[in-house]
Amino acid sequence: MHINKITVVGLGYVGLAQALLFNDDFNVVGYDTNPKVVASLNRGLLHIKDEDFARALTRKKLVATSDTSFAFQNTNIVIIATPTHFDEDKQTFDLSSIDVTLEKIIASNTNPIVIIKSTVNVGATKFYQAKYPQLKLFFVPEFLREGHALFDNYYPARIVVGYDKSEAKQRQIAIQIANLFRRYTKSIDDVPLLITGTEEAEAIKLFANSYLALRVSFFNEIDTYALTKDLAVEDIIAGISLDPRIGNHYNNPSFGYGGYCLPKDSKQLKAHFSLIPEELISATVSANSVRKTFIANYIARIVKNSGNNDYVVGIYRLTMKKDADNMRESSIIDVVTLLAEQNIKMIIYEPLISDVTYKGIMVLNNLATFKKQSDLIVTNRMHADLKDVAAKVFTRDVYSRD
Repeated sequence: MHINKITVVGLGYVGLAQALLFNDDFNVVGYDTNPKVVASLNRGLLHIKDEDFARALTRKKLVATSDTSFAFQNTNIVIIATPTHFDEDKQTFDLSSIDVTLEKIIASNTNPIVIIKSTVNVGATKFYQAKYPQLKLFFVPEFLREGHALFDNYYPARIVVGYDKSEAKQRQIAIQIANLFRRYTKSIDDVPLLITGTEEAEAIKLFANSYLALRVSFFNEIDTYALTKDLAVEDIIAGISLDPRIGNHYNNPSFGYGGYCLPKDSKQLKAHFSLIPEELISATVSANSVRKTFIANYIARIVKNSGNNDYVVGIYRLTMKKDADNMRESSIIDVVTLLAEQNIKMIIYEPLISDVTYKGIMVLNNLATFKKQSDLIVTNRMHADLKDVAAKVFTRDVYSRD
């Protein structure tokens, strides 16, 4: 496959990971409609907190643009990584950014291979292929962990490429795409490869993330039981995880799953099952809400049982994971909302917020003052910053890991 230029559309977390993966060895152009993101990257600065991204940028600056003609001129491959938020009213992903991107590609009079990385509902790629028959569309799901996106790109656990099975010639292109994405591993034979239809590939993405959400919910419910019965949850989890079929991984309790993918993907899958018998997917979505309500009520009981009318709950960080800057669908934000409904006095420590308040709650950016003013410090993940006040920290982070 001759590659003159790779254009990555959407320079959020997923798109930037794709752009930086290929930037060392190819002519890569990142396209984004946000002028601040483009200007920042062209100065060699990141708009996302990620150490691996920062190191990659020091090796070679990424060319970024908001100019459509420049972005798509003479490009062989377009990778679409635009945001597809879940629309609660319509109960489906908002794919408008993909619509706009495909229209721009058509208008550019180029004929690139188009790889959709954005998470979509099952059948979306097939729909777009029928709408734009002049394009060669492929769906390549991403399985990136927040904070490890470049590592997971360089050392993928598997590569899945979905292609239009009605076009036999596209299978060979799909294999070439797969080899492009696994070209940086020591041996491409070490990376499992699955070439399948676009709908199957889309379903793989949604079901994989829904299983992870289910697993998070399972261990969170164990923790809920242990907290209620005053049991040592670490012993229960350790005993369960000794079974090799279960394994000692992805088993650390939290306030609930959140982040870029798990909440929206599990909701989309639930919507797909609207006329199909199912219990687990709906239960997983419900369990996450139940968990956050339980955590909020547990904290509220601590406050009420203190007998102190001036008791202050300190919220340490609103981000989803430790040392990250993503607040999207963060479980602790929902906990804060639930506590506010019970009129619990709170303060927040969040360096990413410049305002003096967040949802009417005072924000302190001085950590020492925050610690001093907090009677109880609530954090989804334990941090070294809190070790000196560990006695008044409430977290369900049993293993001090994400």
